Amino acid sequence: METTPVQAEDVLSSGLHCIARRIDARATGISALRRLSGGANQETWSFNLERADGTAPMILRRCPPQTARPAGTGTASFTGMATEAALLDRAARAGVPVPVVRAQLAPADGIGDGFIMNFVAGETLGGRIVRDPSLAHARTVLAYQCGRALAAIHSIARADLPPLREAAAAEEVANYLARHRAGGSAKPVFELAFQWLQRNLPPAPERKVLVHGDFRNGNLMVGEDGLRAVLDWELAHLGDPMEDLGWLCVNSWRFGHTALPVGGFGTREDLFVGYEAGGGTVDAARVHFWEVFGSLKWGIGCESMAQAPAGGAPRTVERAAIGRRSSETEIDLLNLLAPRQGAR
Repeated sequence: METTPVQAEDVLSSGLHCIARRIDARATGISALRRLSGGANQETWSFNLERADGTAPMILRRCPPQTARPAGTGTASFTGMATEAALLDRAARAGVPVPVVRAQLAPADGIGDGFIMNFVAGETLGGRIVRDPSLAHARTVLAYQCGRALAAIHSIARADLPPLREAAAAEEVANYLARHRAGGSAKPVFELAFQWLQRNLPPAPERKVLVHGDFRNGNLMVGEDGLRAVLDWELAHLGDPMEDLGWLCVNSWRFGHTALPVGGFGTREDLFVGYEAGGGTVDAARVHFWEVFGSLKWGIGCESMAQAPAGGAPRTVERAAIGRRSSETEIDLLNLLAPRQGAR
């Protein structure tokens, strides 16, 4: 018999009660369990850890039992929960603002694969980050703080990292070209972008470093003081550090504030100054390459959402809405490859 959502929540609540003392020796149980977001392969829950001296808010990220983590879409390969937890630990030790991991789920717990981390207060919705009046000061320092955080991520020694896939520019371009071809749609702007990328492939970096893989507005926890936590490490890999800087500048993550190329809240100059203050070295031409690639990558991801879901799953309004955004990336690519006067 298939488990209902209510039954699944009861099982999860019972399991968390059983492991509460593993999270904190002072714990007496949990309360206020609530699903925050998620999909078929990954869930995020909030709950309170109950203690005699009060409550402590926590976050659970997990793949439920019997749910396989996706092997990847195109070239995007998911790290797995244990690797994510390990990366958060390494990042914290390097001075990157991240939530503290408190415990990892074990098979014997019976509630899936995942980990529990401290709750960090703040805003993650990109549209609010670029518009909310209460975050006005944060927007003046955020690009610089992002640069510092990325420099710290890229400085983590490979010997301290769990096993990760490696990604080279030429391979990434080839893989996304194959994915676009398999979709069967004809988009002249995408073809133009692929030709430009193939002509402008950067040399291999001197060393491949830890790349977050999805460092953008929407995966950052922001408070009135600025950056509070870097979230969502599931696409981390080894590669060119400029990839993260370019991805952060993709227009799709500016939420309408196109004049501010870094997430809709800051300038490239502030991002680069922060990165260099953190010990990194900026190569602006490579950042531009990865911004072009990132815009094309997102466009192809949107394009795939417009197609019929695999396995006979029903079409949804959400998929169609994302699918039509591929046309937005065509405009972004034209602005990047043939910029108009004053275009950013």
